[in-house]
Amino acid sequence: MDVFPDFDGIGGIGDLRAVIGALLTFVLITAVLMLIVCAIVWALATANGHHAAASKARTGAWTAVGAAVLAGGGVAWMNWLIDLGQTL
Repeated sequence: MDVFPDFDGIGGIGDLRAVIGALLTFVLITAVLMLIVCAIVWALATANGHHAAASKARTGAWTAVGAAVLAGGGVAWMNWLIDLGQTL
């Protein structure tokens, strides 16, 4: 039995895929830029002894890493679930 989601069952699914792809790109670019800025602030704050700013920058950096992992991992997880559904 071949089980596969019917992606053409909804009108305008092509537009929805384009919007989701654009949003995913936006999230990943924002997460990478946030990671770069937070890492720089973390390094500068630690070097200058500003422990409160370093702590907030460290939290921001880990949040950016988490957002990038969730955004990128969501696609891989969905593809794995679709492949799993085909084997049932």
